[in-house]
Amino acid sequence: MKTLETERLTLRKFREDDFADVQSYASRADNIVYMQWGPNTEEQTRSFIRRAIARAEESPCTSYQYAAVARDPGRLIGACELSAPEDAAGGVGWILHRDFWKQGFGAEMGRAMLTLGFDELGLRRITARCDAENAGSYRVMEKIGMRREGLFLEARPAHKLSNRAYGDELRYAILKDEWDTLREIAHYNTLPVQFNGFIEVPELADGVIYLVCTSKEKGNPEKKWVPGYHFAVCRGGEKIGMIDLRIGYTDGLYYGGQIGYGIDEGHRGNGYAARACRLLLPVARAHGMRKLFITNDESNAASRRVCEKLGARLLRAARLPEWHDLYREGRRFSNIFEWSVE
Repeated sequence: MKTLETERLTLRKFREDDFADVQSYASRADNIVYMQWGPNTEEQTRSFIRRAIARAEESPCTSYQYAAVARDPGRLIGACELSAPEDAAGGVGWILHRDFWKQGFGAEMGRAMLTLGFDELGLRRITARCDAENAGSYRVMEKIGMRREGLFLEARPAHKLSNRAYGDELRYAILKDEWDTLREIAHYNTLPVQFNGFIEVPELADGVIYLVCTSKEKGNPEKKWVPGYHFAVCRGGEKIGMIDLRIGYTDGLYYGGQIGYGIDEGHRGNGYAARACRLLLPVARAHGMRKLFITNDESNAASRRVCEKLGARLLRAARLPEWHDLYREGRRFSNIFEWSVE
């Protein structure tokens, strides 16, 4: 079991001399109120440390238990675990000394466990669970990209402040593909973009069709909407479709795309959508954009052919998150095409 380094933490094997630091959080009732163990006696903490040390030496290791040492102030402040027993599926958990709550350390530990599980151990699915009233824990799960899969009533012993015998449990999970998608989004969200206002749109024509800008929509940062241009696709004085260009990179645009188009039914099959996409390039480049996403439903073969005609690269068929408008409209997956327009 190798040592892991994060931005502020060193995650290492437990040692016998960790007793005082572990006992400082494991014995406090206000620190383990939502845990299904504790408060620990001294012997219970020593027994835990002995088990953790032994498990770290197992081969193959199926329970990766890490002591979390903060480089500042240079002490053990909590622990995290990845269990990976079988079928390429695992589970994660963590605990943090309450003096270090609400400082991002829980998410730091959680991401490190997901990285270990997916990138090094080749897991396909990782789960986590907590008492339904443990808002601090489930917010960490959401922060690191896990999905809430369900609320299970009276599925665990009630937490220590409850007057009930059983409590409700929240269960979260994330798939390898979802993990890869989140990291991909994080990368694309760092790409350069310039928006100091809308530009004067140049003539956009190729001798067959031309675009007419019909409106320019300001962004709404609170709703994470970016600015956009709306165009009519025209041929010979007749409007034959529409195409939009959205300026920016966001989580939502990864799934929905910077370009959206539609050609009227009587004019389809003539390559007008691909022509219209190419005509947008001067506007995209004027805003410093060098990569554009075009997305489509898995069943939309015509839109997929447009992307292929443009030379766009299929990144993946991404599972849509529940918060996205496309999910609410009934879609569950979106083909994500990257079009390099440098």
